[in-house]
Amino acid sequence: MPHKATLMDPRMEQLLERVDSKFTLVTLAAMRAREINDYYNQLGEGLGKIVPPQVTSVSRKPLSIALEEIEADKIEAVPLPPELTAEEVAAAEAEIAAALLAVQEAADAESPEA
Repeated sequence: MPHKATLMDPRMEQLLERVDSKFTLVTLAAMRAREINDYYNQLGEGLGKIVPPQVTSVSRKPLSIALEEIEADKIEAVPLPPELTAEEVAAAEAEIAAALLAVQEAADAESPEA
C-alpha cells in the first residue's frame, strides 16, 4: 500500500529499522550532516578529505541527505569499543612499541651499511 506523501521522507519507521534507537538515529544523522556540510564547504579548496554524499538527492539540506543515506544503508552506526582500563592501555602501548621496534630492526638489517 503506497504511503501518503508527507513532509518527512524517508519515513521515520524506515529509518528506525536501520538503527537500534531514536538516539542512535539522531546522533548518526547529525554527525553525517556535519560531514556533508564540511564537504560542501571545502569543495573549492580541493582538500578531498571528507566523503561526499553517498546518494543522489534532490534535497540541498545536509540533514535530509544524511537521512537518505541512512535509509539506503550507505552509512551505519558502529558501537564504540568498550573503554579500556589503564593496565590494558599500557599493555597495548607496550605491544605496539615492541612491534615498531621489530619493524625498525628488520628494516635496519635489510638496508646496506653506509
